[in-house]
Amino acid sequence: MRNWSTMTSLLFDVNEVDYTIASQLCFAPGITMNFAAQFLYSRALKTRSPRDRSREDEEYDPFWQSYAEKLFLKKDDNKIKNQVAPALCDLHCCKDGPIRNGLIGQKPPSINPERLKDFGEEDYLNGDVKTWEMKIVSRNEELLRDGTSRIPQSSSRTSLPSCNKLIRFEDISAAAFKIQCGVQKTPCMYSRLSKQYGMDIYLKKEFLQYTGSVKERGVLYLLTSLPQDQQRKGVIVASDSNFSMAVAYHASELRIPVFVIMSTSTSPARVKMCREYGAMVISYGTTAKDSQTHARRLAQENGYLYLEEEDSAVYLSGLGTVGLELYEQVPKLDAVIFPAGGHCGLLAGSAAALKHLNPHISVIGVESENFPVLQQSLKAGHPIEDQACSNHHFYGDVSGLCFGSNSLQLTGKLVDKVVAVREEDVLVSMLRLLEYERATVDAEGAIGLAALVAGKLPELKGKRVAIVICSGNVELHLLQQCIARALTLDNRVCRFSLVLPDCPGDISKLLDILAREEARVLDIKQERTFVTSELFMVKVTCTVETRDKIHAAQLRSALLERYPTAAWTER
Repeated sequence: MRNWSTMTSLLFDVNEVDYTIASQLCFAPGITMNFAAQFLYSRALKTRSPRDRSREDEEYDPFWQSYAEKLFLKKDDNKIKNQVAPALCDLHCCKDGPIRNGLIGQKPPSINPERLKDFGEEDYLNGDVKTWEMKIVSRNEELLRDGTSRIPQSSSRTSLPSCNKLIRFEDISAAAFKIQCGVQKTPCMYSRLSKQYGMDIYLKKEFLQYTGSVKERGVLYLLTSLPQDQQRKGVIVASDSNFSMAVAYHASELRIPVFVIMSTSTSPARVKMCREYGAMVISYGTTAKDSQTHARRLAQENGYLYLEEEDSAVYLSGLGTVGLELYEQVPKLDAVIFPAGGHCGLLAGSAAALKHLNPHISVIGVESENFPVLQQSLKAGHPIEDQACSNHHFYGDVSGLCFGSNSLQLTGKLVDKVVAVREEDVLVSMLRLLEYERATVDAEGAIGLAALVAGKLPELKGKRVAIVICSGNVELHLLQQCIARALTLDNRVCRFSLVLPDCPGDISKLLDILAREEARVLDIKQERTFVTSELFMVKVTCTVETRDKIHAAQLRSALLERYPTAAWTER
């Protein structure tokens, strides 16, 4: 470790009192070198010109581990020129490299929430006990509850070495700094749905990332953390998920050779998109298992690194940067709702960041009633291996297997509540987001709002709530089916049938009733041949559009009053 007296004398022109205080801070138990450096840094700022102070503020990030070293190098470059300065960004996109991900020629703003408070350099989320080896200010003395039973560790499924390490808040902050040039800092906007559900709703629009998914955060940090020799050899993945799309794009941007193995049943649109991102796509096998087996064999033969979505500390730290941004963007936040399910890395990583910054923020996970993977795993105390919980075409990663004990352990200790919702609620949520927010999202992106649609969280009434809309990769044919079904579930499209005399003017009278009730006719069919009633009768089936549930009930009453035999098609 460098001599503190020498470093401070080189860096700052401070008086004897400040120097003494800084020395005591440096060697006091529980105080980090970062904090002492920032104490002297704040003193030095008072003597600097406004221009110098502004330039320093743009680059200031107190949680970056080597910030003190950066200050030392900038103060006296001649005396310590042999020391290595920390790299600002491995992506090289802020200066001479290509403009990435929608950044038009300017460096994006750094992710700087109120990180100084509650900062502990060694804030480990380790097992059942939270150890504070170094601590400055602590509002969250009991983040991890000792009463929670320990979830046993299992072997990791990734090909990366030494990935079973629980994350620290410092890891998440470092990830935020490192990936800030490669991913969008997505907006978290007040929603017009707030009045409808009686709370202040803010939507974190992660579907605006370049590949339409929050997975970009974890993938980018994972790829930039690989050794250079492995980056030269390349990586290989075997799925058509959002994770694979993110790997294809960011590996290509980082000039890492990338291969994606997809089954022959994969949607042609996904194959085309993955190729446009820059990956070499190979169609192999009829199932996902065949593709994975082939990818592992290619990785072993050619030296590629086989990647699959897992819960390593690096990947979870990248996903956890969502929690940092939420804390910065929405002040006085009461609760945050995340998608859950088997792939709960976003929930676990973001919960680690949010609970560190403010333990009073409620963190809630939402999964499907058809695939309660997370709830079952938490109840069992280990990740379940039920093969019935495979990736569903509609739910995607939400229905996947629970992929690791790290994320499961973090979820069990940091997440306040996990709720399950019906498929009908998810479909209605997709409709609400399309109508009110003009957001086209898939089931994984809409499942957080579904908890409010279903009324599963009444305790949030009147509070400030953020919902993470994490994915918008829905195929067009599936979107059409989902919206049509959602309109029916929301009593916006109704169907009824009745039998009328086959005489001129009878259908006209029916249409007059529909016009009087302000119902819009979408479709009308007449059936004469297969009618089982008496001769010269016609069966009429109508599909109409109504405003809401009340309007549909009024129309039904008016029809039954005129046609008592009318049959209403139930949902």
